[in-house]
Amino acid sequence: MSIYKEEHMRAYIAEFIGTCALILFGAGSIIATQAMVGSSAALLVVALAHGLTIACMVSALGAISGGHFNPAVTFGFIVGNKMSKRKAYGYMIAQLLGAVVAALILQVLVFPETWQTAQLGTPMLASNVSFLRGMFLEALFTFFLMIVVLGTAVDSRAPKVGGLFIGLIITVDILLGGQLTGAAMNPARTFGPAFMGWIGGASYSPWAGHLVYWFGPLIGAGTAAWIYKKFLSS
Repeated sequence: MSIYKEEHMRAYIAEFIGTCALILFGAGSIIATQAMVGSSAALLVVALAHGLTIACMVSALGAISGGHFNPAVTFGFIVGNKMSKRKAYGYMIAQLLGAVVAALILQVLVFPETWQTAQLGTPMLASNVSFLRGMFLEALFTFFLMIVVLGTAVDSRAPKVGGLFIGLIITVDILLGGQLTGAAMNPARTFGPAFMGWIGGASYSPWAGHLVYWFGPLIGAGTAAWIYKKFLSS
């Protein structure tokens, strides 16, 4: 049975669109605030751009796909027995493709020197953050994101306001960790800009610390889903 079954295509398209929007407006906000880099104002703009985009996209597309827009969240659904592996793989492919397309759009729209300076909005570890510390921070941020996803959008007892609170936890996580790891909480958020930076001949190292943004979020989301299933679900 193919992951491209017709009955799943709408969900895959929704995941593609939602992830594309997240990277387009999230990474785009980093490029747009390049002149303010390092300032509190820039961090607030970036945090709000990510959080509001997710709030809107989950509200708009959640009824179609569940509004994951994040391979780590989808992995959490596998751990929590909320989704079959076959369908989840289709979600992850759609998410990564959406991220790459969004990064390509930014690369085409923005002057090369501008996106090069902003590293195409690719999350990077701060100079004083080690690989292990970065992985722990990304796991921690994603843990709380996954708890909010499960508690506000998945649990049958949840108030049906998932989009709003998912956007809020992303905003808070970025305000806390944006200057440490970028607080990606999402492998697709990092992969799309890194891949297109590499393709576009980046003058920086687009894959620097890249595995942090896979291992950390997957560990955090998987742990949160297991704890929720084991101790918090009815």
